[in-house]
Amino acid sequence: MRIAVKAPGEYPWYLRPFFWNQQRKYGAVLDAALLWARAPKLFLGVAFLYGMIDRKSSPIEPALRSLVTVRVSQINWCHFCVDINAATLQKRGTPMEKIEALENWRHSDRFDERERAALDYAEAVTRSDIQVEDAQIERLRQHFSDDAIVELTGLIAFQNMSSKFNAALDVPPQGFCRMPDRAAEKAPDTKDAA
Repeated sequence: MRIAVKAPGEYPWYLRPFFWNQQRKYGAVLDAALLWARAPKLFLGVAFLYGMIDRKSSPIEPALRSLVTVRVSQINWCHFCVDINAATLQKRGTPMEKIEALENWRHSDRFDERERAALDYAEAVTRSDIQVEDAQIERLRQHFSDDAIVELTGLIAFQNMSSKFNAALDVPPQGFCRMPDRAAEKAPDTKDAA
């Protein structure tokens, strides 16, 4: 990581329940949380916002929320986010084969039309070289209410913030989910064979 984290006991007392909950839920305090917590008020705001986005009463079902967060994390090269969100996606019942196909979802038959509409929209919101088009919103409206589209947009925006923060500070994966190594899949050097 580009910024060192402090020991959990060095943070303000009011953040320690969050760390305890992470320890209970994940078996470890998350490195990303320890970085956000270096700015305690910012950490509280981010934690509160995440709680509102990932609530049980969301009009976006849990597996689809996780599917979108993994895809946004892949685009932003956040290895930590892919790790933790893919593990959550798997816990929410998505098979590993589908998770592994996510990076190339446009060429896979593992995704239904609702997921495709959400993933297409997530990519348009996330990538800076394209813009959201009216046709994408109309495609979303075939599967989501306007309120759900607002929630989906909030989820995508939040995951962009989170994954860009973690990628910029080089937060490493913590081993929650085994995913293919994208760096190893890159084309080999093309040096002269002569």
